[in-house]
Amino acid sequence: MTRVKVNSGACGFESIIVLSKSEDSRFNIEIRSGCEMVKKLAEELKELEMMDAFKAIFNNPVFRASNNCLRHVSCPVPVAVLKALEVEAGLAVARNVKIEIHNEKN
Repeated sequence: MTRVKVNSGACGFESIIVLSKSEDSRFNIEIRSGCEMVKKLAEELKELEMMDAFKAIFNNPVFRASNNCLRHVSCPVPVAVLKALEVEAGLAVARNVKIEIHNEKN
């Protein structure tokens, strides 16, 4: 089981993503969040296959479902789902991802 905690930033919502391998190389997804849009994504996105980690953005089931559910295109939750899939499938090591924003106004 792989668990990822996402602090989405300015919106203030935190999401918890849990991926666990089931039978025949499929992965069950559970997403918990206070965000209504992410909750909708969780309803649409219940299972992935290992090969979904390699699919291009326009063909990727995570991004396709996100396109239907999320209005904020820079939401980090879809990427976190794919990172969790990579780790749970043994395609990547468990390492934190960090985005730092520095806004220096003149």
